[in-house]
Amino acid sequence: MEESTLFSVLLVAVGLLVGFIIAFILNNLRVSKAAKKAESLINQAKKEIDKLKRDAAIEQKEEAHKLKMNLDKEIREKKDELKESEQRLLQREASIDKRDELYQKREATLDEREEKLSERQAEIQNEKSKVEEIKREQLNLLEKISGFSKDKAREMVMSQVKESMSREIAEYVREAENEAKITADKTARELIVSSMQKYAADIASDQTVTVVDLPTDEMKGRIIGREGRNIRTIEAITGVDLIIDDTPEAVVLSSFDPLRREIARVTLESLIKDGRIHPTRIEELYDKVCKDMKQKIIDYGHEATFELGLTKFDPALIEIIGKLHFRTSYGQNALQHSLEVAQLSGLLAGELGENVALAKRAGLLHDIGKAIDHEIEGSHVDIGVEIAKKYNEDSVVINAIASHHGDASATSVISSIVAIADALSASRPGARNDSLENYIQRLAQLEEVGNNIEGVEKTFAVQAGRELRVIVKPEEVDDLGAHKIAREVKERIEANMKYPGTIKITVVRETRAQEEAK
Repeated sequence: MEESTLFSVLLVAVGLLVGFIIAFILNNLRVSKAAKKAESLINQAKKEIDKLKRDAAIEQKEEAHKLKMNLDKEIREKKDELKESEQRLLQREASIDKRDELYQKREATLDEREEKLSERQAEIQNEKSKVEEIKREQLNLLEKISGFSKDKAREMVMSQVKESMSREIAEYVREAENEAKITADKTARELIVSSMQKYAADIASDQTVTVVDLPTDEMKGRIIGREGRNIRTIEAITGVDLIIDDTPEAVVLSSFDPLRREIARVTLESLIKDGRIHPTRIEELYDKVCKDMKQKIIDYGHEATFELGLTKFDPALIEIIGKLHFRTSYGQNALQHSLEVAQLSGLLAGELGENVALAKRAGLLHDIGKAIDHEIEGSHVDIGVEIAKKYNEDSVVINAIASHHGDASATSVISSIVAIADALSASRPGARNDSLENYIQRLAQLEEVGNNIEGVEKTFAVQAGRELRVIVKPEEVDDLGAHKIAREVKERIEANMKYPGTIKITVVRETRAQEEAK
């Protein structure tokens, strides 16, 4: 039993030893195999590294060769360019040298010519001096032969030339005027007549008095009041004269200011309706009517612009336009006149292809200065221009206002149209009143203009000053001279007189030969 146990132990020990030895041997074999494999891998890696080195060296050599080739090519190209530039510079230098040589030759030629010209000029000067001397001798000889001095002969020639040119100019002016009249008069008549046919307004001259109807004659006493207190109050606050006479059931208001007269009329009619007529009530109603009248003035302005189809007016300018309703010029209502001028301007502008709205605006505002001309110093033209500038009106409108009476030059067709429309509206029969004294004075002034011209025998103003007939002395004035006198009379009238419409000047030259047979 013990022997078997020992034997078993020995067997185990021998097995362990044999197993250890076998494991050691296997391990050594495994290690040696791994070492061989590692060495093989290292050798392979070395070979690959050497190969990569060789390849890299070859690539570097190839790249260096390529760079060298490119560099050599660029160098060759630069050298070629430098050679070409050098050749061009050499050619240019040669060309400059040739040009310089040519300039030197030309300069020498010019110097030679200048010397010849100087010599020729000296010769010409000498010849000229000789010619002048001969000319003076011949002139002196001619003066001795003819018996006329040089100045006298020149004066005679100039006089003849002046007379001849004067006749030619007068004849040319006459022909030009006749030719222009043939076309211009017909066209102008057609335009004006067409415009006047399209717009025809009633004529109603404003007077300086207003009649207020009374319900009974007893109302006159109430208007006068105790000891005349009521009538004095009315006249004091309104600035209007009350005329109470024997006219039945009527009181007359007299004033040159239409606005004051209108305020007084409305106030008096309100007092009559109210029945309470005393100084306090008169003042109350007067204040109320003044406030209402301001709104009425604005309404007149709006109605005028609406009737013409115009827009974009400043409210203050609308009020000024409305004030024209209470202004008159020789009995013609200023607002009605402005409306008529605006309508005629629009029609004429339409016929001529101009801006119709702008022409109407200029026509409406052409007399705007009359609305406040008694409040500010200056003519209504100057005041109108300032008002138009203040409210930023168009430059055409401003020029139309400034030029419609000839105070300034018209710079546009619309300005001329407004002046024509203004003359048409103001000059037609019955449109305006004129005093007998002014009428006689204007006729006398017209005749005086013609009588002050040399060669005129007598001047007559006919057709209420619309035509001036000038009788000339036939022995002193010829036919062409008659045309010159007509133009001179026209220019003097335009320069020295103010008149509505146009004045026709007719120069009459008549020669009569009479004999009596016995």
